[in-house]
Amino acid sequence: MTDGAIHDIFVIGGGINGCGIARDAVGRGFSVYLAEMDDLASGTSSSSTKLIHGGLRYLEFYEFRLVREALMEREVLWAMAPHIIHPMRFVLPYMKGIRPAWLIRLGLFLYDHIGGRKKLPATRTIDMRRDPAGKPLKPQFSTAFEYSDGWVDDARLVVLNARDAAERGAIIRTRTKVVAARREAGLWTLTIEDQRTGARESVSARLVVNAAGPWVDHILGDTLGETGVHNVRLVQGSHIVVPKKFDDPRAYFFQNRDGRIIFAIPYQDDFTLIGTTDRDFPGDPHDVRISDAEADYLCAAASEYFAVPVTRADIVWTYSGVRPLYDDGASKAQEATRDYVLRADGPEGEPALLNVFGGKITTYRRLAESMLAEIEARLGKRGPSWTAASHLPGGEFEPESFNARVDDIRARYSFLDPLHARRLFRLYGMRAATLLGGATSLADLGRHFGHGLYEAEVRYLIAEEWAVSAKDILWRRTKLGLRLSAEEAEDLATFLSECPSREAA
Repeated sequence: MTDGAIHDIFVIGGGINGCGIARDAVGRGFSVYLAEMDDLASGTSSSSTKLIHGGLRYLEFYEFRLVREALMEREVLWAMAPHIIHPMRFVLPYMKGIRPAWLIRLGLFLYDHIGGRKKLPATRTIDMRRDPAGKPLKPQFSTAFEYSDGWVDDARLVVLNARDAAERGAIIRTRTKVVAARREAGLWTLTIEDQRTGARESVSARLVVNAAGPWVDHILGDTLGETGVHNVRLVQGSHIVVPKKFDDPRAYFFQNRDGRIIFAIPYQDDFTLIGTTDRDFPGDPHDVRISDAEADYLCAAASEYFAVPVTRADIVWTYSGVRPLYDDGASKAQEATRDYVLRADGPEGEPALLNVFGGKITTYRRLAESMLAEIEARLGKRGPSWTAASHLPGGEFEPESFNARVDDIRARYSFLDPLHARRLFRLYGMRAATLLGGATSLADLGRHFGHGLYEAEVRYLIAEEWAVSAKDILWRRTKLGLRLSAEEAEDLATFLSECPSREAA
């Protein structure tokens, strides 16, 4: 079976890079088809530390271009999606014997001045004996440096890019695996398989973008038949979530004695997120799980700073991801470049294959622009670059008006309690009203699965955001998996099995 059309671009991979490229391309007038073998953001893109940041520690490895680009993107992305992205202040306690204070000050000076910062507050030095940030830490930490970066709901960033791409005309297919691809008659012919039904079909395209993340080499080797493929270094990063360790809205940047760093970040109101680790990963990315050694490492590293130690018994959830870093030969996993590399494969005159190696959440939009330059060199220029001044779905409001917009939702839907209204607006922004529709009471939202998750939201996620399973909803579209009981989650899974799902339009 074939869909009959010839698409300009076929994108393999529904992570942040694939969805960002698809959105940018279709917005310029290219026809785009994207296939993701699992759920959107089911791999690396939902396993980050949830930060929009310049990467302060990358300055140590002289990654100045990457850091500058990332710093410049912070406020661009915040303006694009102020419902899922917001500024956050970070407190870096000074610990003697790791990095000298002058080096930290120099790094933060560069951080403040090389990235075009406009709205984010500048760095300052704080007295931890007087500042509330010192309260949860051991008394030995008397001085700290406070600087700005941002928070992002990483999985929602992916989904909203896909949603916008679809509304502009892209075809987005989840649970759809590319099983074969070949060049013939001046085009690519790709065989795709529905992972739920096993049905196969053929799709034709003028150009293929391989944005498969940790599976990028697998696509080159097993799907395209290349030999001796090795472009990426797979590095595991794991995180733990514990009950809230502090009330302050600021996050912490902790330096460890082994030269690595971890963050401790306010998470979902009642929790603290601690991570990440960096270790080479030798297995199948589908099987990544936090190891006992990683859990112990994160607990020990955090306990160096917190007055009340973090223990394994505190952990309520963990998640792990595999970062596909471009293999630059770095000796240690934490030293491998976080920059991206784009590479074209294939004979001159044949349909192009463009590969994405590496990258990070913060620079996904710039990566997409760089990829579009490569695409336009081969398919011709269509529309102009456009994403820098755009909004993602639901983000069509001024960032500073977030609280006022939540108040608007509460005024319109007075039956919502403040936390429920804020949660919905934090996830869906201006589209929270689309989800709620004409409801005048909680009863109008349908079945309640627990902790403010109602049938209306579930059906919205099925219809508009490609959600199929309970895991899609509880751990990627929302983080209500932290709150629902096992029985409540099972009730949701049963409902989904009985509720017809469809590809989001």
